[in-house]
Amino acid sequence: MSPSPRISAYALAAVTALRRQSVSLATAESLTGGALASAITDVPGSSHVFRGGVVAYNATVKEQLLHVPAELLATRGPVDPRVAADMAAGATRIFNAEIAVATTGVAGPESHGGHSPGLVYIGWRSPKSHGVVKANLRGDRSVIRDATVAISLQIITQCLHGVHIDLGTIECGDAITQVGEGAE
Repeated sequence: MSPSPRISAYALAAVTALRRQSVSLATAESLTGGALASAITDVPGSSHVFRGGVVAYNATVKEQLLHVPAELLATRGPVDPRVAADMAAGATRIFNAEIAVATTGVAGPESHGGHSPGLVYIGWRSPKSHGVVKANLRGDRSVIRDATVAISLQIITQCLHGVHIDLGTIECGDAITQVGEGAE
């Protein structure tokens, strides 16, 4: 399935900015299950900047491949801002990428680990900045995942333009209820 025109536009903007600055990108995805990497690689020329991605849907994969600490996963669970940050750090290391974005959260329809559907953490790491965005989204599973991809692509573009992610400019349509800093 092709991404929406909105997501395609965000992906094009991200890849264009990455290519313009000759910056490499990697992804680490849980909640989005590869949809972020797919949106990026749908853009012609993305192979110049996209190093690769990991779909770490399972906690063991997060631990063994991305080096998210087992203790963190055991005590906080996979839906946590520190997990998102560690996933992004792991992706930069695995792929030797300058920027990495990671997604984790609950797409629903059921709650997970005491977290309601729509709770999402997006971690990023770049030479200029790193952090986590927390989003509380509404909608069905598909809407939540698409909104997460849209936010992630905008974060990639913003990473290339400065040291601070401007949460006031993040747009993801009707799905958004709240976006803010993710650290707890």
